[in-house]
Amino acid sequence: MAGIKEMWWNVSYVENTNPDGLYPRRAIGVNGTWPPPAVVVNETDSILLHATNSLDSPLTIHHHGMFFNSTSWMDGAMGVSQCGIPPGESFDYIVPINSSNQHGTYWVHAHSNGQYVDGLRSPLVIHPTTEVYTYDAEYTISISDWYHQQHSTLMTQFVSIANPGGAEPIPDAPLMYFAQGDTYLGPKAGSNPYPVTAAVGFNENATLSFEPGKTYRLRIANIGAFAGFYFWIDGHDMRIIEADGIDVEEYPIDMINIGVAQRYSILVTARNDTSDNWAIHANMDTTMFDTVPSTLNPNATSYIAYSGSASTQDLGPVTAYQSTNDSLLVPIDVIGMAPSTTTINLEFEFQTLDDGTNHALVNGVTYNSPNVPAIMSALTLGANATVPAAYGPLSFVVDHLAVVDIVLKNGDTGKHPFHLHGHKVQIVNFAADYTSDDPALNPPINESQPNPMRRDTVLVPPGSAYTFRVLADNPGVWFFHCHIEWHLEVGLAIQLIEAPLIAQERNTMPVYMNQQCAADGLPYSGNAAGNSNPTDLSGLALGPFPQNNGWHPRGIGAMTGCVLTAVLGMLSVTWYALGGHVSEAEIEHEERLRIEAKAERGRFFGLVKKVRNLRAETAH
Repeated sequence: MAGIKEMWWNVSYVENTNPDGLYPRRAIGVNGTWPPPAVVVNETDSILLHATNSLDSPLTIHHHGMFFNSTSWMDGAMGVSQCGIPPGESFDYIVPINSSNQHGTYWVHAHSNGQYVDGLRSPLVIHPTTEVYTYDAEYTISISDWYHQQHSTLMTQFVSIANPGGAEPIPDAPLMYFAQGDTYLGPKAGSNPYPVTAAVGFNENATLSFEPGKTYRLRIANIGAFAGFYFWIDGHDMRIIEADGIDVEEYPIDMINIGVAQRYSILVTARNDTSDNWAIHANMDTTMFDTVPSTLNPNATSYIAYSGSASTQDLGPVTAYQSTNDSLLVPIDVIGMAPSTTTINLEFEFQTLDDGTNHALVNGVTYNSPNVPAIMSALTLGANATVPAAYGPLSFVVDHLAVVDIVLKNGDTGKHPFHLHGHKVQIVNFAADYTSDDPALNPPINESQPNPMRRDTVLVPPGSAYTFRVLADNPGVWFFHCHIEWHLEVGLAIQLIEAPLIAQERNTMPVYMNQQCAADGLPYSGNAAGNSNPTDLSGLALGPFPQNNGWHPRGIGAMTGCVLTAVLGMLSVTWYALGGHVSEAEIEHEERLRIEAKAERGRFFGLVKKVRNLRAETAH
C-alpha cells in the first residue's frame, strides 16, 4: 500500500567527528549525529522531508536520481531549483516516488555551498514491490573520501591565483561503512573508536556478517566529493545486478570502478567454509590526484566475518586496476532507441582564466549560478520562458518529448562523473578518442541498438566522448554537471530547460519559496538576473573569461619600438663596417662641447652649493 515516509531533519554542525580515527573535525550532520540517517522506503511510498537549517549559510537537499515528476523546485539544486533554506528556517521536500516507477539504490546529499563535502550525505534505498532477483539478505556499503579541513577553507585554497593549475584538494582518508536497512552497523568487538562516531564501524573496524551458502545483495554507493574507487572482495565472486536504480542482467565482474555519485548492486554468495574471514577493498583511484601525499593511505579495507575466531585473509594489492564498461550492462526492462530530434554538443576543459584562477570551460564558457533559480525564471517569464538567453550562459531549452542527444566531449586529462538530474540517460555511443578519424576509436552511433544501458551518472574518461540520449518527458529545469564537487564549483555544468510553457501549466510552486529567496537577498522572478526583459542580463555575474593572449595595442607599440631601436642599431653597425667614420675634427669639436657643458654644470652646482651655505650661515 502507498504510504508517506515522513522524516524530520535538523541539519546542524556536529563537533569532533572522527570516522577515520586520525583527526577530529566539525562535520554537518542530522539531529545532532553523524553520519546522517540511512533512508529506506518502498516504491509505493512518497518521501516528506521536513528539513530545518541550523547552519550559518543557506542549505538545499537533493534526493539524487529522483524524477520529481514536473516539480523540479523540489530537486534541491541551489540556484537551479531553489534559492536555499535560510539559516533558522525550514523547507518541506516532497519526493513523489510512488508516481515515478523508481526503485533501487540512490542517495541524499546537500546541493549547496559544498555542504556535502562536510558530511551531509547518506544512502537511500527504494524497495520494489517485486524484486527481480532473490537473495537471503542485503547490506548497503557507503564509500567516500574524507577531508580533515572544512570545505570553505579548501575552496579558498583551490580557487586561488596561488593554484593556477587547478590542483584539487586531496582527501585525507577513504571511508567505508555499512548499513542494514536504515541501521548503520557498529564497530567490531574490541575496537576503540572515537566517541562522537562510536556508533558506526568504519574501515578496518567495520564488518559484514556472512553465513555459509547464503546469497547477499550488496548495494555500493560512492557518496564522496572527488575520489573514484576500485571495489572488490577477496575470495568471493561478484555479479552486478543493478546500476543507478536500473536492474540489469547478471554481469560477473572481478572489480568495480565506481565514480562519485554512482551506485551498483552486486550479488555475492557466501563460501561454505568458515575457517577464514575475508577482506573487502575500496581503493581510491589516485590517478585523479595531482599528488599522493605520503601521509595518505588511499585504501579502505573492511572484512566479511564468518566467525569471530577465524583468521583474516587479505590477498594484498592487485597487479592492475580494471575499469568498468557500463555500456555492456543490459537493462531488464527493455527500452529501445527513439530517433534523435535535437543534439546538444558540449566540449569541456580547464584553463587558467583572466583573473588568474583555474576554472572549467564548457564550449569556452564557465558556468555561474543565476541570481534567480532557473525554475523560477521558467515559471515567471510567460511566453519569454522559451528564450534560452533568459537563463544565462550554458542554458539549453528543449521541447516537450524531444529526443535529445547530449554529446559530451572530455577535453581534460582526468575522469569526470557526469550526472543529469530528473532523468536516466541512454548510453548510445562512446568514442575513446573524439579527435580521431579512426572509426574504431571514434565510431558513429549505432541506431539499431535494441536496449542501451541507462543510468543517471556516467564516468567519462579523459579524451573520450559519450553520447547520451534523453527523452524530454519531465517539464522543468534540470542540472547536468560533473559530480566532483570541486569541478561543479568552478563551472563544470549546464542547465537543461525542458518544456517551460508546459511546466507553467502544471503543479504550482509553494509561495514560501519566494519568501525564502527574499530572506537570502535574492530575486525570485524574471530572467537569470532578475530583470523582466528576457535578454537583459545586467546584474548577473559572468566570468572569469579565457585569457586573451593575442597582440594588444600597447604590446604592439612596445614591440614596434623595440624593433625600430634594433634596426637603427644594426644600421649603425653596418655603416661602420662599410667604412663610415667620424673625422678627427668632428671628434675634437664634440669633446670641446662636452667639456664646456661639464664646466657649466659645475658652475651651476657650485652656485647652488654657495646659496645653501649662505642659507645655513643665516640660520645660525
